[in-house]
Amino acid sequence: MRITPPNLNIFMLFKLPSAFFTGVRLRKITNKIAVVKVTHRWVNQNPFNSLYYGVQAMAAELSTGALVMKKIQECGKPVSMLVTKQNATFTKKGRGRIAFVCEDGEAIDEKLQEALVTGEGQVIVLTAVATDAQGDIVSAFEFEWSIKLKKPKK
Repeated sequence: MRITPPNLNIFMLFKLPSAFFTGVRLRKITNKIAVVKVTHRWVNQNPFNSLYYGVQAMAAELSTGALVMKKIQECGKPVSMLVTKQNATFTKKGRGRIAFVCEDGEAIDEKLQEALVTGEGQVIVLTAVATDAQGDIVSAFEFEWSIKLKKPKK
């Protein structure tokens, strides 16, 4: 499967249904950036009438993970990926349409190349920042991803 917004959104329906049904959608992906959007609605709200933090975490993880998946696909080698740590800061209630942006594509290139050359696992911290329609920061997430070249099967 080629990593494109339509393909990844269909993938979510079958592999990440909770993200799909709460409205998390990949809107843009390039070699440098991934943008995921979600709109605050009844199905994804918390008791305080704002976007539930778990939905924010899914959207933020997708913005970082989609970039990692794209880079792995482009390298043509079997590489595993796993979130090993996550940290978040919430600064404003998420209402309306929220955009989660990860701009760490070049950093992924460096670590992926290092993993391919050395054959050793690498760790990279990727950031996703969520903003509302007014441009105010709603939350910021850091995901520590481990990437490792898979060993050939015997």
